Amino acid sequence: MYKYNGLLVHQSQDEQGILEIIEEKGVRSLHFGSSPKQSSMLLDEPNRLYSPYARAMMAWQLFKDNPEKLLMIGLGGGILTKYYLYHFPECRIKAVEYRKTVVKIARSHFGLPLDPRLKIVIDDGGQYIRKQARKQIDHHDLLIVDAFDQEGLAEPVKQQAFFDNCKSLLTDDGILIVNLWSTDKSLFEEIAWYLGRSFDWRVLFLPVRKRGNVIAFAFSEKMPQITLKQLKSRAEYLKNQYQIEFPGFIRDFKKHNREIFKKTIR
Repeated sequence: MYKYNGLLVHQSQDEQGILEIIEEKGVRSLHFGSSPKQSSMLLDEPNRLYSPYARAMMAWQLFKDNPEKLLMIGLGGGILTKYYLYHFPECRIKAVEYRKTVVKIARSHFGLPLDPRLKIVIDDGGQYIRKQARKQIDHHDLLIVDAFDQEGLAEPVKQQAFFDNCKSLLTDDGILIVNLWSTDKSLFEEIAWYLGRSFDWRVLFLPVRKRGNVIAFAFSEKMPQITLKQLKSRAEYLKNQYQIEFPGFIRDFKKHNREIFKKTIR
């Protein structure tokens, strides 16, 4: 039985498994041989963030100005990477992807450009983070972890040491953003505990409405001090600038993080 709605426009296989691209109702999506979508792009608006989880991963903008150095673990279709290149011209990006085939597909089917501001490293994300943490020669304003395989969340992300190492690679006011999957409650709670321990509980969780994703935002020591009035004003500005539902993010942050929100937002 055909496992997808829509048209299969590409299928290939590497050592890690099957890669498929499906088009349906003007949306192109990358799958790793299973129904979950790894990346989705509007064919008519390729520089707009279509997926609700991808838009939610931009909620860091409520707390921080434009980044200069960004490290991404997991490329997928390159949708987020392309978005940063388009909207943040001063930002230098390093993306770590385990599968060469995924990089090729991001270029050929999702329009990821060749750009001097972008460096792609083929490596295991967990090993790369560990090696960089030992060197301690490069620090980042943002570190984004969006690392999934056909089975779910990638194995390196399920370890305390991974988040300790991520913390060490951030600037003093840097933010770690992690795309998590909440349907496995015990695993989610375990990772939430790891994040709390690594970041001294400076962590906010943003559930993606009507999806299984939860986006975690973990803050370095110099977490911004901001009033609720300032936050709401910033959200309206960002909504108009990027056409993303930032005011809704504030409501959901407040609803799902009552204690830390009260301590953080004056």
